[in-house]
Amino acid sequence: MLFQLLRELEPYRAKLVAVSKTKPVEAIQVLYDEGQRIFGENRVQEIMEKAGRLPSDIQWHMIGHLQTNKIKYIAPFIHLIQSVDRPKLLHAIQAEAAKINRIIPILLQLHVAQEETKFGFSEEELMVFLNEEPPASFPNVAIQGVMAMASFTEDEKQIRREFAQVRATYGRIKTKYFQDNPEFSECSMGMSGDYQIALEEGATMVRIGSLLFGPRPCQITP
Repeated sequence: MLFQLLRELEPYRAKLVAVSKTKPVEAIQVLYDEGQRIFGENRVQEIMEKAGRLPSDIQWHMIGHLQTNKIKYIAPFIHLIQSVDRPKLLHAIQAEAAKINRIIPILLQLHVAQEETKFGFSEEELMVFLNEEPPASFPNVAIQGVMAMASFTEDEKQIRREFAQVRATYGRIKTKYFQDNPEFSECSMGMSGDYQIALEEGATMVRIGSLLFGPRPCQITP
């Protein structure tokens, strides 16, 4: 399945994030041996445990809701924090990155789904925030784009509208705040059930779990 997905992504020049949350290191190692290097996790404890047992050249992405008091544990090695969903978190990442003299790449999470349980900025909230605190206010953070999740629905028209909204917001933010910053280039959206639509609507990065690992979660061996 990995090679099929990579072939699908190639025309779009999109990156594949293998969502390995709840999966054992043995399953991750299999994909690693097939050439996959980017893996996404949503819990700090789990990502730390796996990073210590798997090859050091894996690019770990934090894709879940992140508590500010746990940033310090992943700050030294995390490749990308995709789920920066509030100003307080961005400030905390800046502080932890400054302590270790590192620049941490992040994505700004947008909220476009109908579910209130999902996190993220609205476009209006993000514009207000970046007006008040421009990217230069965070010298130890590299803002590289946006991330979002569509509504959990079988209505493909709605999913497409939401992904189109994300891409349009990405474009407006880039034009206004990152015009001269080539690093701001990522639009992470699309998962196993809707990644094809996401690619058609401009995703540069998709997060795929069940298609690669199967739908049933596995327990992590202590």
